[in-house]
Amino acid sequence: MINIILTKHFLRITGYTFLLAISFASISTHFAYAQDDIPTDDEVNEVAKGLYCPVCENTPLDVCPTEACKQWRNVIRTQLAEGKTEEEIKQYFVDYYGDRVLAEPPRTGLNWLIYVLPPALILLGAVWLFKNFQAWTKPKVVESVSIQERSDDSSTDKYISQLEEELKKRN
Repeated sequence: MINIILTKHFLRITGYTFLLAISFASISTHFAYAQDDIPTDDEVNEVAKGLYCPVCENTPLDVCPTEACKQWRNVIRTQLAEGKTEEEIKQYFVDYYGDRVLAEPPRTGLNWLIYVLPPALILLGAVWLFKNFQAWTKPKVVESVSIQERSDDSSTDKYISQLEEELKKRN
């Protein structure tokens, strides 16, 4: 009799445990399946790092604390879940807010000048300074004009000729 009661009790516990285990397994696989479709915060921030907040000035989208930026990060999360690439998501934001949302301007057309021109100008300025410093440190050669040549020009001016005579007397 005790055996029968223990057996019924054991079956009852085993049955509840079995049902509990099956329900837990179905719930846990359901959550694991849902997490696979939702991009992680790291994936969202990887895309958001390349964008600037269209509302705040000079604030990357991945660190901006405003409510608008939270919504834009959710847009990124949704688009990643839909399977869009990082470039497609960036293009989406450029279409709505312009090129100013990009952390790095696109390298198309004449934009390569942005990257080439400043170093070239700095290099040219350094060469110009080097050449001028060399010219400034060299002594200038003064051409001496002979007295004979000057006397032809100074014959018209009596003061210059008088000065030259006095200089000759001193020597």
